[in-house]
Amino acid sequence: MQTQQTTRQVPLTFRVVGTDQTIAITDFHAVVAGYTGRDPKAVQHHIDELAAIGVAPPPEVPMFYRMDSDLFETSGEHETSENLTSGEIEPLYIRHDGKYYLGIGSDHTDRDIEALDIGDSKRACPKPVSNEVIAVESLKDLDLDECTARSWVDGNLYQEGSLSGLLKPADVVGRLLARTDIGDADFMCLGGTLPLLNGKFVDGTSWKLELSFPNGTTIEHNYKIKKGSLR
Repeated sequence: MQTQQTTRQVPLTFRVVGTDQTIAITDFHAVVAGYTGRDPKAVQHHIDELAAIGVAPPPEVPMFYRMDSDLFETSGEHETSENLTSGEIEPLYIRHDGKYYLGIGSDHTDRDIEALDIGDSKRACPKPVSNEVIAVESLKDLDLDECTARSWVDGNLYQEGSLSGLLKPADVVGRLLARTDIGDADFMCLGGTLPLLNGKFVDGTSWKLELSFPNGTTIEHNYKIKKGSLR
């Protein structure tokens, strides 16, 4: 799969947790990974469920959807169309100048378009991401199984659980690089999510994301969605 590295007019700036350093990224490949579950049978079951309501199965598993880099944004203020849209917490894998970082983000998605084309549904919405990241010394050794991921919408708990059901970070990134022409360039990739607590998408306005580590480190991000005439 060919991917396009795009240039932003305004760099994305991240604070590296535990240091006084920041990184600013302008040119990068923007990707959202889908169907990243670790259990192949569970992934296939999900694909079959979607097929039953008319959603075409992905040509590859996991699937990597290319985005415009301008969709990735740390501002916390975003606009969507009047359609049903919703977000979810995901690990954010970043490579910048050959070094890896971990953040969190939301694959905010247009659920009305999703029934027609999953890629288009993701491209129709912003991708809010945290402005804090953790430096990753070894992607191979990065293990998120013991982390707890949570999201809230309008103050109500929406997701909660470990990320042990997802492919490990090195597996996701390895497959991304093997299937694309990214090479040594910078990229950001949202890496998948966990189930909703009630199984129903919520079209909320205020979202909170949180990833907690066993050592007490926590990454958080808050964002608001305003309905408008986007796209």
